Amino acid sequence: MADSINNNRAQFATRLGIIATTVGSAVGLGNIWRFPYEAGNNGGGAFLLCYILCIVILGIPVLCAEFAIGRSTQSNIFGAFRALKASGKWHWVGYIGILASIMILSFYSVVAGWTMEYLYQSIVGGLNFKNIDAFHSHFSTFSTSNWRPIMWTVLFLLCNYIIVVRGVKKGIEKMSNIMIPALFVLLIIFCINSLMMPNASEGLTFLFTPDFSKITPKVVVSALGQAFFSLSLGLGTMMTYGSYFSKDTHIVRSATITASLDTLVAILAGLIIFPAVFSFGMSPVQGPALVFEVLPSIFAQMPGGQIWSILFFFLLFLASLSSTISMSEVSIAFLSEEKKMSRTKASTLNLAVALVGGVLSALSFGYLSNLNFFGLFDINFFNFFDFTSSNILLPLGGMLISIFAGWILERSRLKDTLTNGGKIGVRTFSLLVLCLKYLAPICIMLIFLLGLGIF
Repeated sequence: MADSINNNRAQFATRLGIIATTVGSAVGLGNIWRFPYEAGNNGGGAFLLCYILCIVILGIPVLCAEFAIGRSTQSNIFGAFRALKASGKWHWVGYIGILASIMILSFYSVVAGWTMEYLYQSIVGGLNFKNIDAFHSHFSTFSTSNWRPIMWTVLFLLCNYIIVVRGVKKGIEKMSNIMIPALFVLLIIFCINSLMMPNASEGLTFLFTPDFSKITPKVVVSALGQAFFSLSLGLGTMMTYGSYFSKDTHIVRSATITASLDTLVAILAGLIIFPAVFSFGMSPVQGPALVFEVLPSIFAQMPGGQIWSILFFFLLFLASLSSTISMSEVSIAFLSEEKKMSRTKASTLNLAVALVGGVLSALSFGYLSNLNFFGLFDINFFNFFDFTSSNILLPLGGMLISIFAGWILERSRLKDTLTNGGKIGVRTFSLLVLCLKYLAPICIMLIFLLGLGIF
């Protein structure tokens, strides 16, 4: 059964645009500070080895499935499942993706706003502190204030809006073609600088020399979770972007290139951070502290530290923006196609909802820090959005997508889409189906149970 291509629907104009937008969706703050933190706490080289294996057995097959479902139906995540299984309830997977995208956009935009604050402070010379304790105090004061985090969150969401409202070709693809090459150039510049540091060899040894005694079930599951979330699987962004593929797009090749470049960014981030922290006697710590306390304190000790600080936070800004435009597109495509809204109205509604969630998340460290979520849970809005989307909605969506592609979707349609109607060969088709039917659902279930604290 051939793809039902809608010729009136927006499509990416070039192969570069396809790679730039899909890689941009995957690459984000998680690659640049979550991966080094996970690697630092899970054995370095041992974690990296497990991570790469997880990308191969989980990431690429599920990515192929999302691309195939999107390209085959030329529809948003809700409409895609409805078109492929009209008699079932699989279209509810679309609601999971839409809800997850809004939640992630809300709290992610707050962190992205922090990067804009630190970019500004780097430019004006406001990060000239003497020790890491001063950086800790500065970040604590800023993040718990009531208006500056909101201001930067709003400004970031407006930047996001300006891109998505212009459409797929003129907005998302055009900006991705600029941002992603720039991001890689900045990464390479930082890598060269880090490799010239005095104790760079210690950082390289830690990252690339696996200690097999450190490969434990915890390390494997952590690597699995990093691979899953790094590629934005289960959110519907890749399915939505896949719906903009032309009929001659090589899906398996595109998925492989996207996963490979996403992994490369994570490794480059490790090459930046580990030589630096070893050279300055520090360690990769969890969450915001690594980006907003440890690294700024390192920059302050480096020759030309202000320039490096400006470049680094500009790098984070680009990575954040490339991810959030894909999150926005999930809801915008749904509103445009299912609710028949104009793109401007759909983009504006998406912005309005994200602004409400973003403001609540930004205030979670200040004015709303002492409020429980609806008085029922000891958790603020920021952590609630983070936990619910990352630990429940994304694993659930990813698991259902892999089950649908492996068990429900007609095998002939999946093969026809992956081979472009038989025009290209896919030697690994049987292996892809095996991963989608068995390996991916089981692995994602482990992530799901781990996130809920059950496993």
